[in-house]
Amino acid sequence: MQTPTLNELSELLKSNQENGYSIKKVAYRKLIASTILMISDSLMIIISVLASVFIRNLFFTPAASFDLYIKILPVIVPLFLLAFYMRGLYPGFGVDAIEEVRNIFYTNSIIFGLMAGFTFFINDFWDFSRLSFLLSWLITFAMIPLGRSLIRKLFCEKSWWGIPVIIIGAGNAGKEIINSLRKHKRLGLRPIVAIDDNVDTWGYIDNIPVIGGLEVIPELQKKLKIEQSIVAMPNVQSDLQKKIILRYSKYFDKTIVIPYLFGISTIWVSSREFGGILGLEVKQKLLKKTAQLQKRIFDIVIASILSLLSIPILAVIAIHILLDSKGKVLFKQTRMGINDTRFKIIKFRTMHTDAEERLTELLEKNPKLKAEYEIYHKMNDDPRLTKIGKFLRKYSFDELPQFWNVIRGEMSLIGPRAYIPWEKIKMNGNDEMILQVKPGISGLWQVTDRNNSSFEERIMIDIYYIRNWSMFLDLYILAKTVKVVITGKGG
Repeated sequence: MQTPTLNELSELLKSNQENGYSIKKVAYRKLIASTILMISDSLMIIISVLASVFIRNLFFTPAASFDLYIKILPVIVPLFLLAFYMRGLYPGFGVDAIEEVRNIFYTNSIIFGLMAGFTFFINDFWDFSRLSFLLSWLITFAMIPLGRSLIRKLFCEKSWWGIPVIIIGAGNAGKEIINSLRKHKRLGLRPIVAIDDNVDTWGYIDNIPVIGGLEVIPELQKKLKIEQSIVAMPNVQSDLQKKIILRYSKYFDKTIVIPYLFGISTIWVSSREFGGILGLEVKQKLLKKTAQLQKRIFDIVIASILSLLSIPILAVIAIHILLDSKGKVLFKQTRMGINDTRFKIIKFRTMHTDAEERLTELLEKNPKLKAEYEIYHKMNDDPRLTKIGKFLRKYSFDELPQFWNVIRGEMSLIGPRAYIPWEKIKMNGNDEMILQVKPGISGLWQVTDRNNSSFEERIMIDIYYIRNWSMFLDLYILAKTVKVVITGKGG
């Protein structure tokens, strides 16, 4: 496929849809996406407020008046929409899920807090239920992200969803950025062209044209009116990268720079300024004692509740395991815990009692499968699994007994993977950070690309989690875990 010239590329992108996306009428497309999200948010707020009154009236008397809360909806809804707009959530292209949840939480808390406080100063004070406001706050915090997720799922494949971005740099970093944005279309950042000085990179990356050199940026921007660029040249010398940023970022409303930080997972690093010198602050948020205390309280409360609720399910699973194959109901294995301690992780048995013999025999007969197993430490259609074991693994039910590990303080609900002691040598020194926190039943890599990430990639995802931990991130992972369990995708 021949690389298009600048003029050819410009005409192609203006007249047609390159890779299912058109750059025409970007402002109009942003308006469409914003309008749909506003409608979704408004509906979720209305449903949440009315549902809170309904739930409150089920358990308490006298009943709260629906009419009273309907009257304040014309005040609450516009306040939410205005606050979301000011926080950049309309259309919110490029805003990651955790940042969105954080913005929703703060807006939700402020507005319902103000509304509850405001009722103290009006004549109808006694007619308002503070419990209804509390329930509205809780339900809205769940419903708005749910509505937004459904909207993105429905529309992210549409040609009008997203804004065009230019990728400056077509090396390995540029390729990773393009592949990531093409894969995660819900972000709404659509790469349409990559630009590089290196002639060897010219051509196409996943059907995205790569042209050069960098001097075409002013003319290309003049023709296409693209608002955002991503500089993906982390390996070039700092002086050269500085020149590139200074020279070309002025042509865009926003420029994102992908830094080189020696393999550190740092999507959420904070910038710091020291007398005109820019520094990047890398935090280990989960290593703080206050963070670990928050997690412990959260773990005890949630794990205790879920343990009680799951007792009937545990009994049914135990009976099926006994009927399905010979062996014990529970499987215990030594894992590495916090501060490199050892503990016995508890799971439902999902494999035959001669599982290791079956694995050894299979890998000896199939070198290709052996190579795959060494990379991912797992395999599709694992012959070691029992019939019920395949079902339990698919829906992650085999991990239910680990609630006991959480209650005992050996694990957390959310955290890095619980690594086996012999895997320590393969962690290449990263165990020093990972083993400073408790392993989790679920984690960030389990709810993203569980089956498609290598052992090394999982390590980096775990480090990213430790550096960037927040309660919002844990809530996000917990919600995604529920989705994985229900759909059976990713197990």
